[in-house]
Amino acid sequence: MTTATLIASPLAPLRRILPGLLLCLAVTGAALALESAEEHLFGRAWLEALVLAIVLGTALRTAWNPGARFFPGIAFGAKTVLEVAVVLLGASLSLATLLAAGPGLLVGIAVVVMAAIAASYGIGRALGLHPRLAILVACGNSICGNSAIAATAPVIGADGEDVASSIAFTAVLGVLVVLGLPLLVPLLGLSPMQYGVLAGLTVYAVPQVLAATAPVAALSVQVGTLVKLVRVLMLGPVVLALSLGASRLREETDEPAPHVTAGERPKPGRVAIHRLVPWFILAFLAMAGLRSGGLIPQAALPPIAATANVLTIVSMAALGLGVDVRSVAGAGLRVTLAVVASLLALTAVSLCLIHILGIA
Repeated sequence: MTTATLIASPLAPLRRILPGLLLCLAVTGAALALESAEEHLFGRAWLEALVLAIVLGTALRTAWNPGARFFPGIAFGAKTVLEVAVVLLGASLSLATLLAAGPGLLVGIAVVVMAAIAASYGIGRALGLHPRLAILVACGNSICGNSAIAATAPVIGADGEDVASSIAFTAVLGVLVVLGLPLLVPLLGLSPMQYGVLAGLTVYAVPQVLAATAPVAALSVQVGTLVKLVRVLMLGPVVLALSLGASRLREETDEPAPHVTAGERPKPGRVAIHRLVPWFILAFLAMAGLRSGGLIPQAALPPIAATANVLTIVSMAALGLGVDVRSVAGAGLRVTLAVVASLLALTAVSLCLIHILGIA
């Protein structure tokens, strides 16, 4: 083996992700530039760079289909970069924020998830969806979008078509929720604490919670992220329950779509443990624990927060670049109605929880 080959081997993964990652960075730079222009023209940024990155990325992806060489880097930005950003975010949060809300909120999150799954499944079946597709839509809407769909699909024997239909909406509708949810703050007169709980209960993914809450308040970011993480942890019990009670649905099995499971497809009827509690959630909680225990130096907090913010914007750009709004057209009217109605039901249940618990 030549010296050139030895040098090239470690660089091969970097070369593979570089084109797509550079594209994400370009969208990030454009988003930051637009945010700066807003501040210069209007005295404040009406749309944060986090949101602008999603919008610009989605617009670019819908108008132009990047070549295959861009996809690895975009996937890296949407997954690995956002996971690192979420971990770093843990250093800016204190677990006391969630504990201060009391055990009622923790119990309420579990109740909301179960109620939302039941309501969403009922809506899907009423609209004529197959039980497997109805379950995927229910779990994706009620827990954590693509991750819940990927974990649930092999357990219930869902085929690639069901998975693809469900995934199309978690991408497109997730972006619309991020953009539209902050409008409820003035409309419903929500406090930062109330909005944080609402965002944590309704937005699909952890990084999307950051984008939906950052324009409102720092408290909304903290509360929303922690509530969302508790909601994600419900994936384990839900998948376990389905694995025990969905044997009939597993009789007709098919492997999930490859782009959903990223080449790590568990065998039908089983699910990998790392899909129930992803590593970055555990790392996030560890970082929050270190911060709560005063083990992270105060001088390190500002640069950690700044790094987390930039990485989150990059991941939002990647998320947008992975969304083609035209993909919704292929999913069908019944799936469209089921997903939208399920999201509205989840929002209504979440608002009821906020009212019942008296969250101010």
